[in-house]
Order: sequence, then C-alpha cells, then structure tokens
Amino acid sequence: MTTPLPTDLDTQSSASLPRHAARPGPVVRLDQAWSVAASMLAGLVVAAMILATPGARAATYKWVDDQGVVHYTDKMPPEAINKGNIELNKQGVPIKKTEPALTPEQRRIKEAEEERARQAAKAREEIARKDRALMQSYTTESEIDLSKARALGTIDAQMQSAQAYITTLNKRRDEIQVRITALNGKPLPSGLEREIASVNEELEKQADLIAAKRKEIAVVTARYDADKQRWRELRQVAEAEAEAANAAPAKGSPPPGVNPATVPTSTKK
Repeated sequence: MTTPLPTDLDTQSSASLPRHAARPGPVVRLDQAWSVAASMLAGLVVAAMILATPGARAATYKWVDDQGVVHYTDKMPPEAINKGNIELNKQGVPIKKTEPALTPEQRRIKEAEEERARQAAKAREEIARKDRALMQSYTTESEIDLSKARALGTIDAQMQSAQAYITTLNKRRDEIQVRITALNGKPLPSGLEREIASVNEELEKQADLIAAKRKEIAVVTARYDADKQRWRELRQVAEAEAEAANAAPAKGSPPPGVNPATVPTSTKK
C-alpha cells in the first residue's frame, strides 16, 4: 500500500503541530470525493431559500402524469394542462382544484345529465305553479264541483246544439230525397247535386263534433277530479303546517303545560 505525498497545506499543518500531536495516519484528499455531494447540497440550499423567500413564487401546482407520478411545479407544462391539478399556497395548503378536461364521451354524458336536471327542475316548477294556482282559485271542495258542473254544462249545451242542427239537416236531406224521387230517374240538376253534397258534408262535421265533445267530457271530468284530489292533499299539508306552527312555543315562553307564573325570571346584573 503506497502513501500519497502530502500537499503543501498538509506539510505546513503537520510541521506546526508538536511532535507528540503528529497525525497518526496518512493524509487523504477529499476534494473529488465530496464534489458531487457538495453541489447537490448547494442546490438543495438554494431551492430551500427560494421556497422560503416571500413572493419568490406565485403558486405551486400538484399534478399527476400518465404514469401516476406526482409532480410539484411552479407552472403547468403544456402537455399537462388538461390533466387537472391542485394549486397550493406558500404554506402548501390547497387553495384551488382544476378538474381534468373531459373526453367527448364524458362531455356527452355530463350534458345529458345536466339536461335531465333542467327538465326535472322545470317540471317541479310547473307543478308548484299549478299548486299555487289551484289553492288560489278554490277555497272549498264545493267550488271545484261547481266549476266542474259549469264546464260540463257548456260542453253538453254544445252537443245539444249540434244534435239539433243534425235534426234540421236530416229534414233537409229528406226533402231533397223527395225531389230526387220525383224526377223519376232523370238527370239531377247541378244545384240539387251541390245541395245534397253540402248537407251530407255538414252531417259528417256535426257527427265528428259530437264525438269530440264526448271525449272532451271525459278529459274535463278527469281533470277536475284530479284537481279536487290534489286540492285535498295541499289543504291537508297546509293545515298540518299551521297546527305545527301554532303548537310550537314562542321564543322565551315556557313549555306546554307549565304555568308561566311558576317560572322564575332572570334579572340583569
């Protein structure tokens, strides 16, 4: 084993020491051994100083790459913009979260869910509007029955009018038929042909009108019956809420069944 020659600094240092304090072993140079570690330590110190310096950085972003590796950077790289991130303040506390960009399929699903939510909210709003109108329109069930009878009476009057018109049209058609019979097979005059065609057309219209009114009667009956049932439900809810409000003790009052005179009063100090 060879002993390296001492440097000038080593020689000077050894000479200045007493004989009994001389170094027991050979002197080893550490310049090359510590060069890498020294540079790494310096980098860590600089990084710590930067992090500790107020205003040195605006924010830190925490994000995860495609391999699942977590990164902390002072700005998002272009290739990671759409991956989502968490913004941290100077104390490392999350202050803002940015969700990853949606894929076309995820965007389609989200838009469909939002549309369903909008439709559901619209339906609830429409139900609430109808409920308010129903409670404002009627104060008793008899009022609903009266409105139903009036609506059905109007439809019935229209049907009776159509039926009376049909009777008149049938008489006219019978008269025209008598005139046609009197011709004894001769060609019908053009005016007579138009008249019989017009009467038949009117008879069809009135028959369709009566059929439509019969369907309308069923619809109106079902609607008023449903309104009456809903009115009952809303009335019960309103009465229950009123009873609960009346039963609730006022602020500062004793519980039910307690004589207020026996409750001690507090005095201000």
